[in-house]
Amino acid sequence: MFRSIMGFAILAVVAWLALKLIFGIVGSLFGLATTVLTLAVIGFFFYMALRILSPSTADRVRDMIKGRPSES
Repeated sequence: MFRSIMGFAILAVVAWLALKLIFGIVGSLFGLATTVLTLAVIGFFFYMALRILSPSTADRVRDMIKGRPSES
């Protein structure tokens, strides 16, 4: 009986550590994805404002990002 209780206790500790590790990794990935998405949204709004204020500059920015050679 003592051996069964110890076995369940060790299993519970191992399961707790595994869940902590798994949720830690998933949480980190979720946080990283949220950060990247937030930066993409900020970049999109910056580009849209640039497109409204100065379309030629926005074209140059888009060409620089896409890797097209400049004409100048």
